[in-house]
Amino acid sequence: MRASPVLLALLLAACTDPAEPPAEPVARAGESIPFQIDGRLAFVRGADTLKTIAIEVADTDSTRARGLMQRSEIPDDTGMLFVFPAAEPQAFYMANTPRSLDIQFYAADSTLLNVAENTTPYSLDNVLSEGPAQFVVEVPAGASRRIGLVPGDRITWTLD
Repeated sequence: MRASPVLLALLLAACTDPAEPPAEPVARAGESIPFQIDGRLAFVRGADTLKTIAIEVADTDSTRARGLMQRSEIPDDTGMLFVFPAAEPQAFYMANTPRSLDIQFYAADSTLLNVAENTTPYSLDNVLSEGPAQFVVEVPAGASRRIGLVPGDRITWTLD
């Protein structure tokens, strides 16, 4: 069966979005995207700060879609803060992510809903929030347990 020129044009247009630039930075095959420090994030319980880490912020569609993909190195005491426009059920996956992560889901008031610990690198399985989450933090696997996070703990952050 032969496709008409109009159908081909529609298919090509559907595959590209000129309004959305490619996610930056881009890594070539075999290269790792460097970690960028945008600010600091504190894990808080009551009046106590449990731990403070350096964060890279993902607050646009393209940076949230990229996340920590293609990062073979994630420095200790760092993580990525995902900021969404509104609190909604969130689903993450580990495609193109070579390191196991802990994925922490936070409500609109910055309280911890749940943690998915030790996610499987390169997995396409959904990792889900247990309720509407507006903020998500990804840290190297095992960090959540070392910090001692429990539901109800909070995050605060400052940007550089």
